[in-house]
This record gives sequence, structure tokens and C-alpha cells, in this order.
Amino acid sequence: MIAAMWDRLRLFNIGELLAHRGRTLLSMVVMGVSAGLLVAVFSISGSITGSVDKLTRSLGGDAVLEITGVTDAGFDQALLQQIRSTTGVGTAVPMVRQGIGSGESRALLIGADASIAQLGNDLGGSLDAQAGKLLTAANGVLVGSAMGHHEGDRVRFGAVDTTVVGVIDAETSAKVNGGHIVIATLPVAQKIADHTGKLDSVQILAAPGADVDALRSALTGVVAGRAVVADPDLRSAQAGGSVQLVRYSTLASSAAALIVSAFLIYNAMSMAVAQRRPMLSLLRAIGGRRMPMVLGLLVEAALLGLIGGLVGSVVGIFMGRVSIGRLPAAIVQSVESRTEYMVPGYAIPVALAACVLASVAAAAIAARQVYKVAPIEALAPVGTSSADAVKPLLRWAALAAGLAAIVAGVFIANADIGRLSLAAISTSIAGAVLVCFAATGPIVRVIGAVSRLFGAPGALGATTVERAPRRVWATAMTVMIGVTAVVAMGNASRDMVDAAGSTFEGLGRTDVFVSATAMEQFPTGPILPADLKDKLRAVPGVEDAGAAQMAFATLGRGRVMLQGYEGGVARSSALEGTTEADLARMARGEGVVISRDVARQLDVSVGSTLQLPTPTGIHDVTVLRVVPYFSAIAGIVVLDLDILRQWYQRSGETIIGVDFVPGADPDVVLAAVRAAVPAEFQVETGASALAAISGSIRQGSSISAAILWIVVLVATVALLNTLMLSVLERRRELGVLRAMGTSRRFLLRSVLAEAAGIGFVGAALGLVVGSGVHYLATVALGNAISIDIAYRPSPLLLIYAVVALALALLGSIPPAVRAARLPIVEAIALD
Repeated sequence: MIAAMWDRLRLFNIGELLAHRGRTLLSMVVMGVSAGLLVAVFSISGSITGSVDKLTRSLGGDAVLEITGVTDAGFDQALLQQIRSTTGVGTAVPMVRQGIGSGESRALLIGADASIAQLGNDLGGSLDAQAGKLLTAANGVLVGSAMGHHEGDRVRFGAVDTTVVGVIDAETSAKVNGGHIVIATLPVAQKIADHTGKLDSVQILAAPGADVDALRSALTGVVAGRAVVADPDLRSAQAGGSVQLVRYSTLASSAAALIVSAFLIYNAMSMAVAQRRPMLSLLRAIGGRRMPMVLGLLVEAALLGLIGGLVGSVVGIFMGRVSIGRLPAAIVQSVESRTEYMVPGYAIPVALAACVLASVAAAAIAARQVYKVAPIEALAPVGTSSADAVKPLLRWAALAAGLAAIVAGVFIANADIGRLSLAAISTSIAGAVLVCFAATGPIVRVIGAVSRLFGAPGALGATTVERAPRRVWATAMTVMIGVTAVVAMGNASRDMVDAAGSTFEGLGRTDVFVSATAMEQFPTGPILPADLKDKLRAVPGVEDAGAAQMAFATLGRGRVMLQGYEGGVARSSALEGTTEADLARMARGEGVVISRDVARQLDVSVGSTLQLPTPTGIHDVTVLRVVPYFSAIAGIVVLDLDILRQWYQRSGETIIGVDFVPGADPDVVLAAVRAAVPAEFQVETGASALAAISGSIRQGSSISAAILWIVVLVATVALLNTLMLSVLERRRELGVLRAMGTSRRFLLRSVLAEAAGIGFVGAALGLVVGSGVHYLATVALGNAISIDIAYRPSPLLLIYAVVALALALLGSIPPAVRAARLPIVEAIALD
């Protein structure tokens, strides 16, 4: 049985794939593109979360719980004794975990005591061998092999001059932050991080027989909001939030590519059926059963999807590696670990499964066109077969399902469900395709009418269109989806970038910003020198200098960005429109301003009481305002600067805003400011900071934009396949026309007229559907990133559609040339 099935596949299916290498290669390439896009998207998000998870496991070892600081300021070391005395705690390992340096020199500082050996983590063996060296020199440190230092080197970390007493071997250090680590005793690490008397983390090993849930509750009571008690995977979950928007938007574009690929496989399988019709008809006539034929075609399609997916997955791995380098700096810098490129274990299997399922589903529809007819009917052209006719019940069902999907898309887009709102985009496009399926007849007739506008050649092309409505509809939908994706997502992304940039317009009104890191990375540290603000105020031409501070903090299981401001110089745009009464309440610690996503996550609104965990305990505050704010990485909680300093024990500031005296020469004052600021700190004008942040946002959307144009190229291949199928089906007809004296030019124009009908109608539908989806996308994106995005139809909408149509019509050239060059004798001899 198995041998017979293999022989049948080898003779009738695999042999045909090898005989028509061009079509097979095109189908596999398109499926490969879809697989590559999916693998790349999964790899981008997987690299961020995977790097954090790898670091957490490398340091945490066998720990069942971790107590972390609410912010990077950590928590009071005095809590350690209370934690260790809690019932159920076997071992409590204190740690300092702080990022030091920036850019390529960015590393993780780890400080611990001798109890770290009990964790059984990746550093255990190396530390046991070299731990004694840390006590042999003042301020001694161990460094990872990737740091480029050697034993005996004197290196300055933070404000401390240290001595490298050992280098951790490459195999061990590579497991922890890619080897970019600095390890010191707890007191030395606290000096380097300026964390005297503070801890960042306590890893908890449970006592034998202890219940972890009960232990978590007990520890939560002990820390009383001054720290966070959580499972070790909390850091990974928070890191995943920073890349969710990129992941969702690129997945939406990749899904469009996969849908277009499915239509292409449908056309490829229809082409295969058309070429094999004489053989299949003969097999049916001599008693061949339908099921083996159908299964053979499905296996053939599965092979196309599988092989194309495998090759595409390999390409996707490299695409993902390139894309990681294009992520906005704010995303990369917002996580604790250095981002190492890694492909999640599920990425390739999911991509392969998607490609195979799409191929098999498309082939099943194509198989129905011929295999579910009588043997004598299979000899007729596809367009005259009853399998090509759509039953009225199916049309009405498709119409109802399509309208329901569109209504669901509108509801999802307007529902305040955060990033899940982006599902409205794919839902509404799917609904539009179903409605168009119900309207297959009218669409095909319009395509024929457009073709007839091109005279006698167009009339010939129109008859071909009307004889194969299913295939023509599928191609028109391919063009429609390509145009829809570019028009809708291209314009929505532009609107999003404009709206996100307006969130930060307040930056442009400040003349100069001074910070430890570039402004587009959200400066959350290190703290600037205590006397720097006064120095800047004394610079000639400076009218005033105001301080601000940003810090990531844990709120619930999520992460928010705390923002504290003083005066009017460094004030956030989130505070614009806030009344003086509300500002006074903020100054007294009675209220905060939060972004929409934080309000959604915590289910609070204006007037609600919000409990803020801080190193000084839990503070109850009132939500004064809920504001739109670009929250691609984290939502915001805005406090008065002095309150932030007191509650979160973060003295100083991370940003200083400087205003110039009206009429002063900006270049002269800027030069004086630069001279007053230490070289290791950043000095940026407000205009350049605004441009950098806007550019970073635009960079984040560029990956999705690139995928959209790939979708258009896939649509081009689909049109080429459809028209090539048209030529193959009409070889005898075209040969007879040539024998009767029809010119090559006439046949070429007839194929081009057919292409024009399909392309123009598909593009027009794409323009209409794309405009509607563009509106839904702006609403959905607004809910996803918690800002108001204005729907702005642009003349670029028409340009996008025309360019997409032009690319699609390029696919008509090869089959048109083939029709014109068809040998007369060979064509007539067919059949």
C-alpha cells in the first residue's frame, strides 16, 4: 500500500513538480518569503525576552522566588535579615545588579556574598575557583572574557578605581550577559553602583517542604511594598512588553504576506490541474478514484509549503539578525541584559506549520475545481465546469461571515483592549475578502468590462476572464490585499509616527537638555552630578535650568516609567493642561498623572485611588488625570520631582532642561553649556532631541513597511502565475488564432488587457478597502500605544496604490510575451 502510494506520488505529482521547475520554484520562493518573515518576527521578540530569561536563569539558578527593587534604586539592605528569618526561606542570596557603561562597553555589575554558591547558577564553579582573589586587592573585580581586560588591569567603573583580579573563562562568562559582566563582593559593588546600604535583588531558595505560594505571601507581608516579590520570570515578562508593539505590527504585515502566498499556491495548483487535465481525465475514465488524486495534489502542495518554508526559515534567521540592529535604541536600552540574537524554539515549527496549512488549504480549493466532476466534464475547460460555479448558499454564507468579520473588526478597533486592538486590521481585511467572494460574479464581470475597453484584444481577454471566474477572482484578491496592506498600514504608520512625535513636541520648546544617555533612550540614569544644575544656571545667557528624573518601576506585574519634574523648564508634555490645583496636589504627594495604558492595566480612572509600592512603603495617591502618551515601551506615572526623590529614594536628577535668555546667541550659549558639562554626559538641543526620538519611532515602523512592499512583490508573482495559466489553458485556441492570421501583437495585447482588467479592479478594490482599514488601523494603533492618532487621508494614498499596481502589472509581461511567441504547430498539435 505504502509502496503504491509512493509510486503514484513520484509519477504523477513529484514528477510534475520537477517537470515545471519555474512554477515550482516561484511557489516555493513565495512560501519561503512568508516563512522567513514569520521567523524573523518571532526572532526579534524572542531575542529580547530570551536574553533576559537567559540572564535570569544564569544568575538565579535554583531560586524559586526573587525579591527585587521597585526601581533600579533598589531597597534597604536592612530588609535582608527580616527576609532570612521568614518561615520557609532556606537561603536568601543578596545581590547588586546594575548596568554600567553604555553602548558597546555596556556591562552588568554583579555583587554578592558567599551565599551565591548555594544557588547552583552558571557562575558557581568559576566563582569558587576565583572568589579568594576578590579579597586580595582593594576594590578587586572579576570580569567576563568579552570585556577585553586582563588580570592586573586598573579599570574605573562608576566612580571607583578597581583592580581586575581575574578573568572568567569564555565558556562560563558567555552564559551570563554574553560575557559583559563585572563581579565584585557586595560592598565593592555597592560602592561602584553608588548603592551603599542598598540591594537590587534577593534570590530565595525555599526550605525543604516549604509551600512556595505560602512563602510568597509571607515575604510580601515582610517587604510591605518596599520591594517586589515575584517569580523569577517577572523580568522576562516585563522585557517582552517593550517589544510587543513591534511584534504585533510586523506579525500583521507577515500575516498579509501569508494570505497572499495562499492565493498564489491556489493559482499554482490550478495551473497544475490545467496542464494535467488530459491525464486526469483518462485516469477517471478508466476507473481511477477521486480521493487518491485529491490526496496527491494536497501532498504536492504540502511539499511546496514545507520545502519553501524550510529554505525561508533559514533566510528568516538572517533577516531577524539584521532586524535586531534596526530596533529603536530605547527598546534595546530598556532591558537589563545585552540583547543576544536567538531564534525561539517555536519559531521555525510555527512558520513551517503556517506555510504547510496555507498551501494545503489553497490546494484543496483548487482540487475541488476538477476532481469533483464527472470524467467527461473534466475534459471541459475549467471555466465551463460546474465546479467553477459558486452555489448561492455559499455566496450568502460568505457575505454574512464577511459582514460579521467587518463589524467585529470595527468593534475590536474601538474597544479599549490595548495591543489586542491590532487584531482589527487582519479581521477587517479577512471580512473584505469574504464579501468579495460573495460578489465574485459582479467582480469578474467588471474585470471583463475593463478588459473590453482595450478594443478587440480586450474582448478576447474578457472572454478568457469570464471562463475562469474563480482563478481571476483569486488573482484580483491578491492584488487587492497587496494594495490594501500598503495603503492601510503605510498611511496608518505615517499617522502613528506623526502622532507619537507630537507627544514629545514639548521637548522642542526647551533649548538644551543635559543627560547621562541620549534622549531617545529615555534617560533613566545614571544620576547627574549634584552641582551641575547650579553650574548651568551660572552660565552666561542661561535664563533657568530645571531638573527632571525618569526611572523604570514595577507596578503590579507590569513595568511603568516614573517621571518627575520641577519648574517649567523640564516639564513633560503629559502635564500640559494640568491645573495649578492638581500641580499643588502632586507637590503634596496626593496625586499622580498616568497614561491610558496604565489606567487600563490597573482598571483605574480619574478620581480612583492608586497604591504605589515604593522603597519607603506603599503610598495611596489619587489619579488626577489620564493622558494620552506614546507607550510603546512602558506607560508613565508622573509625580512631583521632590515626591519621587523621597518615596523612591532616588536623589538628584537624570535630566536637566536649560532655557536661554531671550535674544541670546544660541550657538554661543550652547558652546558655554557644553564647556560646563563633563565630557561623559550628553548635551542635546531640544530640536535635535525631538528629531532623534521621532527618528527612533520611524525606525521602529520601518520593518513593518519593508514587509508590506514584499507583499506587493508577492502579488506581482501571483498575477504572473494567473496569466501564465491563462496562456497554458488557451494554447490550442491561441494556436488556431495564429494559424488564421492573428498577429503576435494582437495576442500580446489581449493578455495585457486581461492583466489590466484584473490589476485595475484589484487595485480599485484595494484602494477602497485600504482606506477603510486605514481608518480602523489608526483607531487600533491609538489604543495599542495609548495616544490619539488623527486619520489623515493623504495624496500618498493614491501614489502607494499606483506604485503597487505598476509592480503587479509587471507580472503580466512574461506570459504576454509567451503567448505572442507560441509556436503554431506545437499549439495545434496539443490534444
